[in-house]
Amino acid sequence: MRHEVIEKNMGLMIVLIVVAISFGALVEIIPLFFMKQTTQPVENLKPLTALELEGRDIYQREGCLSCHSQMIRPFRAETERYGPYSVAGESVYDHPFLWGSKRTGPDLARVGQRYSDEWHRAHLYNPRDVVPESNMPGFPWLFENTIDGNETQNKMIALRLVGVPYTDEQITTAKAEVRGTREVDALVAYLQQLGTVIER
Repeated sequence: MRHEVIEKNMGLMIVLIVVAISFGALVEIIPLFFMKQTTQPVENLKPLTALELEGRDIYQREGCLSCHSQMIRPFRAETERYGPYSVAGESVYDHPFLWGSKRTGPDLARVGQRYSDEWHRAHLYNPRDVVPESNMPGFPWLFENTIDGNETQNKMIALRLVGVPYTDEQITTAKAEVRGTREVDALVAYLQQLGTVIER
């Protein structure tokens, strides 16, 4: 009888569904905040350098995460192709996370140091020069644009507020470190550090 009352009262049914989903979400999510493996950085993890940070912003600006994920799932097919599966401790300094879910192109979580800087530059200029079947667009403007570094320090200060351990010295020297650098070099620096903390 009570069940019939709930099923016939749409408002009550919606409220009870929301309560049930909220309770389930809390039970699943809250414990993660107290687990070291999800909140502590993996051994040897360092914050991105100023140049890598600028490269990360270029990666986001150019929409790379629309086609490339940065999260290897714990499945045999993925670990055999890309390397060890991703762990939360690798991403504790990432704000926002760039895990992604779309794989028009390959996963990049372990791409760091797999190819030379020259290979990456050739690939970014015209992908088909190094991967003939690629459908990735070229990014020739990255070879012409340079970074002025005017906002780099502010980015690092903001990231320090959310727990990224940048030192005063890193922040002070950031602008000089990136000023005048080509955007392609910053992006390559970012790509070359991806996944290098975990042993392959």
